[in-house]
Amino acid sequence: MSGAHARGRTRGGGRDGARGESATGPRTAPGAAMRGAPETALQEEASGAVRTGRQEGPQAATHTAWQDEPHTAWQDEPHTAWQGEPHTAWQGEPHTAWQGEPPASTPHPPRPAPPSSSTPANGLKGLNDPKGPKGPKGLKGLKGLKGLKGPKAGLATDITASLVVFLVALPLCIGVAVASGVPAELGIISGVIGGLVVGAARGSTLQVSGPAAGLAALVAETVAEHGVAMLGVIVLCSGILQIVLGVVKLGRMFQAISLAVVQGMLAGIGLPLMFSQVYPMADSKAPGVPIENMAGIPALVADILTDRQAMIATLLGVVTVVLSFLWKKVPGPVKKVPAALVAVGIGIAVAALPGVDVKTLQVGDLLAAVSVPGGEQFAGLADVAIITSILTFTVIASAESLFTAAAVDRMHSGPRTRYNTELIAQGAGNTVAGILGALPITAVVARSSANVQAGAKTRLSRTLHGLWLLAFALLLPQVLALIPISVLAGVLVHSGWKLFGPEEFPKMWRQDRGEFVVMTLTTLVIVATALLEGVLIGLAAGIVLAALRMSQTVIRQHVEDDAAKVVMAGNATFLRLPKVIEALEAAVASGKQRIRLDLTGVTHLDHACRNQIEEFTVQQRGRGLRVELLMPGPAAPTAPAAATEPTPTSGPARSPGPDAEWFYLDTRPLPDDYAGRSPLVG
Repeated sequence: MSGAHARGRTRGGGRDGARGESATGPRTAPGAAMRGAPETALQEEASGAVRTGRQEGPQAATHTAWQDEPHTAWQDEPHTAWQGEPHTAWQGEPHTAWQGEPPASTPHPPRPAPPSSSTPANGLKGLNDPKGPKGPKGLKGLKGLKGLKGPKAGLATDITASLVVFLVALPLCIGVAVASGVPAELGIISGVIGGLVVGAARGSTLQVSGPAAGLAALVAETVAEHGVAMLGVIVLCSGILQIVLGVVKLGRMFQAISLAVVQGMLAGIGLPLMFSQVYPMADSKAPGVPIENMAGIPALVADILTDRQAMIATLLGVVTVVLSFLWKKVPGPVKKVPAALVAVGIGIAVAALPGVDVKTLQVGDLLAAVSVPGGEQFAGLADVAIITSILTFTVIASAESLFTAAAVDRMHSGPRTRYNTELIAQGAGNTVAGILGALPITAVVARSSANVQAGAKTRLSRTLHGLWLLAFALLLPQVLALIPISVLAGVLVHSGWKLFGPEEFPKMWRQDRGEFVVMTLTTLVIVATALLEGVLIGLAAGIVLAALRMSQTVIRQHVEDDAAKVVMAGNATFLRLPKVIEALEAAVASGKQRIRLDLTGVTHLDHACRNQIEEFTVQQRGRGLRVELLMPGPAAPTAPAAATEPTPTSGPARSPGPDAEWFYLDTRPLPDDYAGRSPLVG
């Protein structure tokens, strides 16, 4: 069936008019037959106040429920309200019938009398009153409508959500700073910037930013190697680079990274984070790199068992981890209080008991912690290691922020994240953080999910949380000095476990074992070496896996009476070149004087395979064999069959398929009986 004929049948089975009779059944409304079937979904009973004026049956009454006027734009008239033009083309014809009403040439049935305004329509009193519901009072007269909140209610919800996010962010900011090997004040400064700078930008609505636990190990490495002073330059340059990437609209580029690489990267960040924070949980210092931290766990356990204060600190950290996992299961409204805040409260209470001597947080003046980079620090940009750190910070921070944005968008039904704008906002935040010498900033899942669950609707909540952080650090710094370090370490151990996501490994194994290998390889390389190396190797492994899967070449070969035939399909790339060469050599080894190569099923033939096939043809022709090729390519114009039969003079005039071209690479005259043969024997 041709396309035009198919469309004619879709419109009603005939071409006598817009309402032609179907050859197989009763007539169908043109606007209701996208696939040739009558529209039944819109002929069901009325739903709510939208269709209160319609009656059951093929002849529906006019739509009178809204302001006592017939809803004629949905009935037998063109829909002229869209872009100021008639809505005439769902199938190239006027959209004249939604409920099987008479055609446009048939006059409307008499309009029934409007119902009394005192009669409620689905519980909406006074809906048909010409003056509106309850006259000038508007929506106040609509009884039964719930969830209509004014601006004051929305403002109150956002303010409440900002306080919840603040309570979650406070211990995380301090904990990330301690894990990064920098003063706690720098973590608070980064949290304030994440709220007041990034939070006020228009990229995302509910995503909350701050110092990221995922970069803690990398920052600690950088600080240990280059010093805290160089951290500001690295973060500043990373922020500028993020802004550039957002301006040139490369924000969505980060979504092109394999999910296996992303999950492997997160696991590679989370696993070292957990092992590095086990030591602060016991008021001890981590040995160094992840492998050393893992190897030192038995000695750490022995030290804990022999030191009473270390045991108390460890118990506080363990209680924090357990609360972080189980707090959401607590019944009642108390579970709305952040688990980290509850753990901090318990830790402060225990640390205040007599005989308890655990390490607590040392917090100084925020303004004194600010360290603006100078000329000496900027001179370090000539160091290749500094440039590498900048690129690493940029890639990881951008990827983590945009991956978090995708996750947060799935948590709510509000406005979606604009990735390029969000990347610019993250860059602006990191630029300010770099100028102040603070920690790098990314979007954080824990704060963002708390913001969504608290009912936030606008950017106000994430912006205000930065203001609360600033006010708390300036007005109540003495409270921060009461927090045990082991509690903050426990918070980060929980964050590391969530990043690690051990349940993702068996899930990936069940779904795709090739991707499981990529994910595991990425994690192991990050743990064994560093973050950048692991991500690069993971990306390379993902590309190789995709290339192997894209190079699925099916080769069938068999020998006929007078020829050896090779049929190829799929993607013939250099990765499958050994298999192609093996098939060609087998055709030669058959001893036949004619070799037929059918490549019409090949969807992609790269240069390496094409060159190999052409060289093979030339070599075998030189040996006296006849080689015939059916290559993939655009079709030649269709011609009568008699005119396309191959003859010694016509050469490559034949095009046997719609997507192939016929080539003769042998210029010798054909045998006398060849004209009656089929070029390819199936």
